[in-house]
Amino acid sequence: MLQIVLFLVLFIAAILPMGKYMYHIAVGQRTFADPIFDRVDNVIYRTCGIDQKEMNWKQYAFAMLATNGMMVFVGYLILRLQALPIFNPNSVAGMDPSLSFNTIISFITNTNLQHYSGESGLSYLSQMVVIIFMMFTSAATGYAVAVAAVRAFSGKVKAMGNFYADIVRITTRVLLPLSLIVGLLLVSQGVVQNLSPNITVQTIEGKYQDIAMGPIAALESIKHIGTNGGGFLGANSATPLENPTVFTNMLEMLSMMLLPGACVIMFGLMVRSHTKEKNKKNQAAKILFLGSEAKPIFTVMLLLFMIGLAVCFNAEQAGNPALEQAGLSQSMGNMEGKEMRFGITQSSLFTAVTTAFTTGSINNMHDTLTPLGGLVPLVNMMLNMVFGGKGVGLLNMLLYVILTVFICGLMVGRTPEYLAKKIEGREMKLTALGIMIHPLLILTFTALAVTIPAGLAGISNSGHHGLTQVLYEFASSSANNGSGFEGLIDNTLFWNITTGLTMFFGRYLSIIISLAIANSLMMKHPVSESIGTLRTDTSTFAVALFMVVLVIAALTFFPALILGPVAEHIALWH
Repeated sequence: MLQIVLFLVLFIAAILPMGKYMYHIAVGQRTFADPIFDRVDNVIYRTCGIDQKEMNWKQYAFAMLATNGMMVFVGYLILRLQALPIFNPNSVAGMDPSLSFNTIISFITNTNLQHYSGESGLSYLSQMVVIIFMMFTSAATGYAVAVAAVRAFSGKVKAMGNFYADIVRITTRVLLPLSLIVGLLLVSQGVVQNLSPNITVQTIEGKYQDIAMGPIAALESIKHIGTNGGGFLGANSATPLENPTVFTNMLEMLSMMLLPGACVIMFGLMVRSHTKEKNKKNQAAKILFLGSEAKPIFTVMLLLFMIGLAVCFNAEQAGNPALEQAGLSQSMGNMEGKEMRFGITQSSLFTAVTTAFTTGSINNMHDTLTPLGGLVPLVNMMLNMVFGGKGVGLLNMLLYVILTVFICGLMVGRTPEYLAKKIEGREMKLTALGIMIHPLLILTFTALAVTIPAGLAGISNSGHHGLTQVLYEFASSSANNGSGFEGLIDNTLFWNITTGLTMFFGRYLSIIISLAIANSLMMKHPVSESIGTLRTDTSTFAVALFMVVLVIAALTFFPALILGPVAEHIALWH
């Protein structure tokens, strides 16, 4: 337990300076690295012909979709043509159409769901030009959209900013430097980084085994920094080639948590800056923001994460009663599917982190978790805002914040307000739609999969566990997480197309709706605080936000969870 506590303390200590640094990048303030990065950015702007003029929300959304669409087109062609002898020492064949579609949608949406095994399914060219490249751009896209929305929420500007400038600045100033540092640390611990062909060795049993080579460390660093999750190898971070030591395990978890946590700090600083400036201009007009708006949000996120971690840890430590009855000791806990070098503690922590921060990398087999242990990552992805992915997790939480403000505002009998802006019918309709999209995608496609033969053919387990496999697959896709419960025969036309559509709509519909809400609030005139104004920077509001999240999630997903992991737990223990 001590290592978990110390790790969380380190996480909080790391996100404070990173959040402040990201705040300076978001608002265009000067940083210590500007003398170097300004030159790099200017070269990119000149080369690409980027005009840094301000955009409204529709222009911002269109620029985001058009840029991502062009990457999808080019990436799809490379995957189909990767059999060419260009950085392809292992003679990997081209991907078939449905798998190429699924893979390219998966990586452009920051999901990184893999229906292929990386060491045998991709050439080095595809790994570098498609996979690693999109790990940078998809992460930068999520951050750029979050920054644009927070600018609008703060009420300081009348435009969203410039998408191209935002995505360039976060890439050059945050993602590239951090990835370089983490990549070098991984190489120092033994993670492979080369362009050599796979090596065939003879084992001590006298058999032959292929040892994967390639630019593994380069992918591993941005895979976690950008909350991507797709592994260079099929076994992901459970293999020593990607995650050889406890130090690399801790480093990879911290890398996942750093930027999503820092985005919450950035949000609080941007809003605080706005309110201080307003108060200086007009001392008579009090602004709704009287403290850190990020505190309730961060508190609820951290509380949800801690509850999930505690449940997962205790469930895995309790072991499997069926094995205990069979005479197999469970004193070490449920070690099935786990690496001995990590044990219960590091495996449970990694499981909670990778799904709470919607990264999707794994260091143990989630399919072998106990029913309640497997419930935790499933619920994290169903909530989709327990810190969440880089930037997008904050936007998803802000939808729940607006909903909480609306409910509490009605309870005190006045128009709900957030950040000195009235929450009215348009914002609430968009908020309701934004919250509904995620469960609608998960439950609709799950119902389809357990109804038609093409879906049923991929389910390898019967009963409750089989339903959990399907729920997990679509929850992972819609939350843009990418981790797999495994056990599904998922590289088929049905699963490639349905999960591809789930990833696409789960990513872009929520982003566009968040931008529309932020723009609607940005265009409104601020209102003065009164005695009936609901303060959103208090512990009372944090409790209300926590309860709204639980109630909405329970009403939406609880019936499905009862039929899956909860029923499996009852059957196993009773």
